[in-house]
Amino acid sequence: MLAYSYTQYGSSDVITQATLPQPTPKPNEVLIRIFATTVSAGDWRARSLTMPKGLGWMGRLVFGLRGPRKPILGTEFSGVIEAVGAKVANYQPGAAVIGFPGAAFGAHAEFITMPADGKVTLKPDNIGFEHAAAIPFGSTTAYDFLVNKAKLQRGETVLINGASGSVGSACVQIAKHLGAHVTAVCSGGNAEMVRGLGADHVIDYRTQDVIQSGAQYDIVVDAVGTLPWAQAKHAIRDGGKMVLIAGITSDMFLGGIKARLAGKKMVGGVASEHRDILEAVVKLAAQDVLQPVIDRIYAFEDMKTAHAHVDTGRKKGNVVVRVGEQTAVSDVA
Repeated sequence: MLAYSYTQYGSSDVITQATLPQPTPKPNEVLIRIFATTVSAGDWRARSLTMPKGLGWMGRLVFGLRGPRKPILGTEFSGVIEAVGAKVANYQPGAAVIGFPGAAFGAHAEFITMPADGKVTLKPDNIGFEHAAAIPFGSTTAYDFLVNKAKLQRGETVLINGASGSVGSACVQIAKHLGAHVTAVCSGGNAEMVRGLGADHVIDYRTQDVIQSGAQYDIVVDAVGTLPWAQAKHAIRDGGKMVLIAGITSDMFLGGIKARLAGKKMVGGVASEHRDILEAVVKLAAQDVLQPVIDRIYAFEDMKTAHAHVDTGRKKGNVVVRVGEQTAVSDVA
């Protein structure tokens, strides 16, 4: 099978195409032919080893001290089950599925094996493969932080920093679904897109003060790591919360103490990749409540170009890679 791998950290240039043996499913696994995958923020961080200041050592502990521990990237995919292991009873060959290997990676390939009781779920018929592949990474992160960790309630006011990215755009949709009043922070060029996702108000960070004088929110979400606690605290009401999905090192380690001293709460940590969360967001997508934003769709042979686009830091939502023979790049945003 064809796959894309890397043996050293760096720019998109470290990505190379490789021919590898097709994996064979173990008794409790399914073999999936991948139809679409994405280049996510997780892929970018693992490949570039870009970490918050002072945490480079942690990146190497997680991803590999001397080189990548997982040579094939790819955190999410959609596809069709090609074969099942001898002990698998809940799936049959031909079933269309959505998978979320997450930190295990492996989806930048034509085939992947996954535990049948793992982070795989049936793809709804009303969702195409390309959109399906873009659901797991951003949507499960948004759902876990807003629903499970922050316990967002109907009627609360929420500021979402980085609202046009994969995680941020999902945060906007989930927060609106839960009945919150949403203020989104993004560039002016993405304002209409974010309003279309349900944002009640949009702040253009290039021309406006993100933390507007006097504005108070029940929850402030930082999805991209550009809104430190020292700035965000002024916009959080007493007893309110900051949801730190990405942030600076001192906030990641000391944010909880800083928030408590100010009579507020810091919600952080690592997003859960549990199957229940994947199933929850896929259900929302099937109901047309949650739809991933797609910036561009690349052909499989253009994987390196897809990584280069993510490196620019200017993607909107998700960058999808179609695994197959098609060659055109499509701008669909």
